[in-house]
This record gives sequence, structure tokens and C-alpha cells, in this order.
Amino acid sequence: MGLPGLGVNPFRTVAIVGVGLLGGSLGLALRKRGLARRVVGIGRRQSVLDRAVALGAVDQGTLDLAAGVSDAELMVLATPVGAMADLARAAKGSLPKGSVVTDVGSTKARLTREIEEIAGDAFRYVGSHPMAGSEKRGVEEAAAGLFEGALCFVTPTARTDPRGLSLVTELWQAVGARVRIINPTDHDRLVAGASHLPHLVAAALVNATPSEALMCVGPGFRDTTRVASGDPRMWVDVCLQNRERILDALRQFDREVHVLRDVLSRGAEAELLAWLETAKAVRDHHLPS
Repeated sequence: MGLPGLGVNPFRTVAIVGVGLLGGSLGLALRKRGLARRVVGIGRRQSVLDRAVALGAVDQGTLDLAAGVSDAELMVLATPVGAMADLARAAKGSLPKGSVVTDVGSTKARLTREIEEIAGDAFRYVGSHPMAGSEKRGVEEAAAGLFEGALCFVTPTARTDPRGLSLVTELWQAVGARVRIINPTDHDRLVAGASHLPHLVAAALVNATPSEALMCVGPGFRDTTRVASGDPRMWVDVCLQNRERILDALRQFDREVHVLRDVLSRGAEAELLAWLETAKAVRDHHLPS
């Protein structure tokens, strides 16, 4: 089995289950960089698979999961997280012995427990999460450079096979990502605040804004709420899988809203200025232009 990024043999076959934005971008990157001799796309609609082939995201596409993974050294789950465990279970009997399975899901603790139990000694699972998505979807939005410079979490556990961990780490490095190794629980805590809460706050802001006000919004509102255009079905899965950590993040957000409400209700100019200056300083320090 090849180790991409080390100048040795590429994968013979990589199977990508789900050829949307992330799956399609990974396929494009693998093919562009010569990291796989063959990339097989697996999906539910032939028209999508045909489009993925036409765009060069995969070499071939199939609706048959068992056939698609039968020669795969690596299977990448790039579907909504709620479907991943069932897909791993369905593919288990067809994957070659010792193959590696990873994913691009934005939740990890529950998913890792489920897939590790399914895997047994049939395949080696290593969770991963590239922070490289957008509110757009579909293979038409895929790009070979999507992962270049992006942070990618890789989330091993005590049960993780060391060679599988090295292979998945090097895979993401080979397509340009910056890899951070972290355990699944810590991953879910961090992304609850960094990704999941912002999406829900953006959705809440849209829902709270009167329709007549939406007719006259400027770029600030558009930028702040851009992520609310993401796939609702995908986000239901994310929220339910990481529910407890998101609730923790929402409680912290509620405390900030309470502070703001109190300051405004008292007309406390100096406190309001200090509250806003703190937010500006923190953002400018961590997210410089």
C-alpha cells in the first residue's frame, strides 16, 4: 500500500463514497497529484457520477457500493455524517482485508465509536476532518486546490492502527492540508465553537430578521450569514451527532448575549465600547486580515 507524499508508490485504487464538494475535490487532488492510479466514485445518482467523471474528479463511477470498494486500498466517506456508519457497515464485507477507511465528517466522537466497532479486524479506520468546506455543494463546485493550506484534523484513538494513522496523515499532507492530530472528543469540543455554533447563529440571525429588512441588507449581513445557506440535511446530522458540545457552546453564547442585553438596557456607553473592543482585539489577533 502506497504512502502518498513520500515519493513512493501511489494507491492502486481509492474509493470515494459521495462525490460532492469535498469528495469531488479530493478526487481531483488525488488525480492531479498522481496519488492514486484509479479513483472510483460511489453514489446514489448515476447523473452525478457521470458528471464527476466528466469533470475529472473520478476515473469511474458506480451505484454499487460493494463493487466500488472491492479493490480499494483506501475508502473515503464523504457523505453526511449521519450516513457514514451505515455505509461502513455495508462496505465491510467487500473491502479488501487491511484496507484503510477515513472520512471528512465534521463530528468525530460518536462516529469514531460506531465505525471502530464495525471495523473489527476487517479494515483500519482513522477519522479525519478537513476544514475546507463551504455553503456550496455538488461536484461542480469541487476544486483540486480546495485543501491547500487548510487545517485538517486527524483523530486517532487508542485502537488506531499506527500505519493507518501515518497513511491518512500523509494523504492529507499530500493534497496540501496542514494536519493536526487530536482525539475525537477534543475535536468535537473545538469545532462546536469554531464551526457548528457560527452556523447556527447565522441561521438564527436570518430567522430573526424581518423579511422587509432582508430586502435592504448590505455586505455585512451577507458575509455574516453566508454559512446559513449550507445544506440543512447535512447540518441536522452534525447538530445531533455533536449535540452536547454544541449546547455547551450555545450556553457560552447565551452569556455573551445576556451581557450585551444588560449593557444596552442600561445605556452603558463605556461598557458597550469595552465589550466591542474586546471582540475586535481577539478577532484581529487570531484572524488577522
